[in-house]
Amino acid sequence: MHMARNGLTRRAALTGGAALGLLPAVLHTATAADGVDLDAARREGKVSLYTSAPIAAAQKVATAFEQKFGIKVELFRSGGTEILRRFMTERDAGRIGADVLVTSDPAAAIDFAAKGLFVPFKPAGFEQVPSDLNDPAGNYIAQRVSLIAIYARTDRVAAADMPKTWDDLTRPQYKGKLVMTDPSFTSLQVSVIAMLSKLRGWDYYEQLNRNDVLIVPSNEQAINLLKSGERSIAAGADAQYANEARLAGHPIQNIFPADGTFAIPAVTAVVRGAAHPNAAKLLAEYHLSLEAQRLWPADGIYAARTDVDPPAGSPAIATVKVLPMDFPYIQRATPAVKKKFHEIFS
Repeated sequence: MHMARNGLTRRAALTGGAALGLLPAVLHTATAADGVDLDAARREGKVSLYTSAPIAAAQKVATAFEQKFGIKVELFRSGGTEILRRFMTERDAGRIGADVLVTSDPAAAIDFAAKGLFVPFKPAGFEQVPSDLNDPAGNYIAQRVSLIAIYARTDRVAAADMPKTWDDLTRPQYKGKLVMTDPSFTSLQVSVIAMLSKLRGWDYYEQLNRNDVLIVPSNEQAINLLKSGERSIAAGADAQYANEARLAGHPIQNIFPADGTFAIPAVTAVVRGAAHPNAAKLLAEYHLSLEAQRLWPADGIYAARTDVDPPAGSPAIATVKVLPMDFPYIQRATPAVKKKFHEIFS
């Protein structure tokens, strides 16, 4: 399977922004959902979930699942790259630690599916997520979508002085005001840096380095630096963190670059060889339920289903200029991208 290199599909424009043109358009008729053995899931009694979702939102969904089904969720939450590192380290050692893997690195999901590491599974609700976001065989299914933004403190940066494009971030007026996440920790950032360096060249990041960008491991640390006022602008980060902060009363605004940004799905996969296979399928199905999907926007996060509204005060993805992503390229380039990034920002 190969990710599409074209931009938004016609379907994306028609479905209110959830279809992002990330996977080849697949025309398939509605199919019956794969079955889940609820009794077997309850006998297993627990399920292990690895995810890089914001901890409060991830815990909210896990708690709702536990209350609904009486099955304990053992939640491991970390940065996207650390999630994948732990998953593969355990697997290489002959131990399957995760029953369900949620990754915000679609390039890795494609690779893992090709290696047979996931169980194909189409839960109820599969047809409510655009085919562009899912593996047609059900090896992975979008749970939520990260829309990448530049976000800023509105009390520290005047409206007229807000950066409008990626190139604006290199202006001297922003020197010492910028923070950016580390691709060695945050898998979303791997995709962003791989594509921006491909489009603009590494000189773009050399210019950002000359603007004294502060590099931090995670989106949580980036948003906390804006909350504290230590930095005023996040130079390309997950919009959901700014949404959550704004909903909590912080003067932080998302700016979606006029020259285009990236929309990256976080996908759910049932792990082959999992210790709790029935509970894993039940949790994967719950992730896609309307009940669970509606929990995400309350925390500023875009759900994957087309019948769920965007977060309050946020635009539908279809109204934002979304750039095409070359995930096979990202997969090949990831080691070199991380190495070059740290050479520049060391």
